[in-house]
Amino acid sequence: MIGFVAAIAVELSKGQDLFAQISEGGIPWFIGTSILLSIASLVPLFQGVTAESKSDGLMTSDAELWNGRLAMLGLVALAFTEYVKGGTLV
Repeated sequence: MIGFVAAIAVELSKGQDLFAQISEGGIPWFIGTSILLSIASLVPLFQGVTAESKSDGLMTSDAELWNGRLAMLGLVALAFTEYVKGGTLV
């Protein structure tokens, strides 16, 4: 979800498409952010807290799952659209 929002934000601010962002040093940022967020998401698990135990109201584990899935589809759609169009989305 963070990657999708970051890709759109950089595209709007700098005018770089997704492939340009990756080729200009985006891979180390992607790997570093992925490791950091993965470790951060494991901390509550080690403390015995599950997503289901903290789910209530609008912030449920199912809502988070759907948000993640839609963000993945959005990132793939962004990359595909930019590839077909041959440039930035905006």
